[in-house]
Amino acid sequence: ASVTKVMTMILVFEALEVGTLRLDQIVRISETAASMGGSQIFLAAGEEMSVDDLLKGLIVSSANDAAVALALYCGGTVEGFAELMNDKAHMLGLDDTHFVNPHGLDAPDHYSTARDVAIMSCELMKHEKVKEYTTIWMDELRDGKFQLANTNKLIRQYNGCDAGKTGYTAEAMHCLAATAIRNDMRLISVIVGGPDSKTRFNENKILF
Repeated sequence: ASVTKVMTMILVFEALEVGTLRLDQIVRISETAASMGGSQIFLAAGEEMSVDDLLKGLIVSSANDAAVALALYCGGTVEGFAELMNDKAHMLGLDDTHFVNPHGLDAPDHYSTARDVAIMSCELMKHEKVKEYTTIWMDELRDGKFQLANTNKLIRQYNGCDAGKTGYTAEAMHCLAATAIRNDMRLISVIVGGPDSKTRFNENKILF
């Protein structure tokens, strides 16, 4: 499900760090991105939005349309970006993961495991700037016309949690990859296939 976006974030933050992408760059939204269903920030074809705001949509609201908009900007096509995702997965030794899209909606041959998601999450946390987004509780886009609320409730519910990615589809069920730090010790906890949203948060607290 949307824990797929952990890998999407890794590639975007890598692009930011090497300078092939900038936060102030303006992205023109394509029909492909605008047509995404599920969780979204309701991007319109032809609309223009900064990479910074698209990242807020992607990370805080888990927006599928923002994921595709960033993927197209970085990879040219959804398929091209998926190739980059799979290349990175191979580099990280993720033998039980394969991507076909940047958002995580159910698709044939799109899969991962709790272990692989934990490794991805560890890689993501190497990018310090990601915490500037993952710790946002509420924000807004379009000059206050669209409100954002963090889907990772552990940001408020668990002391030390500073990042995480939720996910849900009918096939994957309720998922959560989260990380917390206390006394210089960082832990990563991943729940997949949870029966409901409350369970995934509670189980992560127990594991931490």
